Amino acid sequence: MIDREEMHYDVVVVGGGPAGLSCAIRLKQFSPDLAVCVLEKGSEIGAHILSGAVVDPRALDELLPDWRDLDCPLAATPVTDNWHWVLGKGKHRALPHAIMPRFMSNEGCYTASLGNLCRWLAAQAEALGVEIFPGFPAAELLYDEAGALRGVRTGDMGLDREGNPRPDFQPGMDLLARYTVLAEGARGHLSKQAIARFDLARDCQPQIYGLGIKELWDIKPENHVPGRVIHTQGWPLSESGSWGGGFLYHQAEGQVALGFVTALDYKNPYVSPYEEFQRWKQHPSIRAIIEGGKRVAYGARVINEGGWQSVPHLAFPGGVLVGCAAGFVNVPRIKGSHTAMKSGMLAAEALAPAVAQDRRGDALEDYETALRSSWIADELKLVQNAQPMVAKFGGGLGTVLAGADMWARSLLGFGIARPMAHHSDAKATGRADLYKPIAYPKPDGVISFDRLTNVAFSATNHDEDEPCHLKLADPAVPVNVNLKLYAGPEARYCPAGVYEFLGEGAETRLQINAQNCVHCKTCDIKDPTGNITWVTPQGGEGPNYPNM
Repeated sequence: MIDREEMHYDVVVVGGGPAGLSCAIRLKQFSPDLAVCVLEKGSEIGAHILSGAVVDPRALDELLPDWRDLDCPLAATPVTDNWHWVLGKGKHRALPHAIMPRFMSNEGCYTASLGNLCRWLAAQAEALGVEIFPGFPAAELLYDEAGALRGVRTGDMGLDREGNPRPDFQPGMDLLARYTVLAEGARGHLSKQAIARFDLARDCQPQIYGLGIKELWDIKPENHVPGRVIHTQGWPLSESGSWGGGFLYHQAEGQVALGFVTALDYKNPYVSPYEEFQRWKQHPSIRAIIEGGKRVAYGARVINEGGWQSVPHLAFPGGVLVGCAAGFVNVPRIKGSHTAMKSGMLAAEALAPAVAQDRRGDALEDYETALRSSWIADELKLVQNAQPMVAKFGGGLGTVLAGADMWARSLLGFGIARPMAHHSDAKATGRADLYKPIAYPKPDGVISFDRLTNVAFSATNHDEDEPCHLKLADPAVPVNVNLKLYAGPEARYCPAGVYEFLGEGAETRLQINAQNCVHCKTCDIKDPTGNITWVTPQGGEGPNYPNM
């Protein structure tokens, strides 16, 4: 039995992203004497945060109304110019904004680093007395005798590959609380456990995801237009029957954030989201903007795309789900930070009175009710058929139908179709014998790059002598099932080159290069047999994004 230190709080927040930090700030605004802590698995706040990002300030205006006067980095670059391009091979066509519903506009939004915004939010939280512990991943959920969540255990440090204590071993701590807020982001591994244990997804559609891959570039001054926002759809995904799109945001100090989102419900197992991104950058309209510039950072993260019909129950005994752990992304707007922040605030507004009433361990149904009657619900219901329609009918007809449905919902209060269903991304993967392999072009080292070169720009790091944080339920499945039926999609869907098939014939084996992992969670989602589970590595490991 390991002797573990215990720390007691009123509320423990797991995750130092926009939802978790907004929850912590709101708690202290309501009740300054509350004992609140935030656990963050990254080496610092913002180290694991990756988003485009064009941020709608609606929630921030409610949380900290004077944020524009408080040196907030978000204020530096308001959106000034907004474009939506449909790409063909070698050309593009701009969609007029007049055909888009009003709520699709980026007017009043800001483009910035979400990681830097979280760093600023953390400073505001600490000034209010919130305790923030970066480098301490919550590795295990703790339950009381009645089965309610009573807190979390942080990960042990100093274990070797076999899980045995090394000389530098330090046991994790137990952080116990009246209530625990799970704000881990998309596909949080503890949130996944809580959803299963309490059957929170019993009344909703499966959550589905897109893989967002991003680079940050310093570009030539003559190509930089601060506040310009460009979204694209069409090529190159149109060639493989997949869907998604690109983004290019002109941010402060001569930088552009550019990236590509591939919906993970693609059928062709030969698709490589990373290679599709590298192809997209070679489009003449994109290349013209970044040519002569310099890539300075790289990263990847999955994005919730299930919409309103995939939001699970949010409250359970002793805890709540907030932010992307629950899935509040507005897919056609490509925005989720504002809804994540609002969900954290609504959770705090239910938590604070519960603690004041000396309650603990019950399900905060007031939070569930408040969120489902909030502007989060209003916004997501307007777009709930956008993703399913494009997925079912393709980028052309699907986009037209999605637009018609959004217009109808915004003007008439009902859509042209009922809320549509979808299946999991893993189950969407087709057999390799039904598709042809895709011959992706070799990187030129100027505009396009190989995966391992790019991974170096994520500054990711993991100890080689520690338990692998990518768990196989059955080690035989990758070679005996995935390779035979699906041509080994692990080697293609991972944007960091973690999974590699080595050898030939009977000697073939899967090598897991866990040191490369950027914590995107794609393998936990897209593996067609559901054989891979992502868990937290040692504290502080993973990417170290500087300005993403």
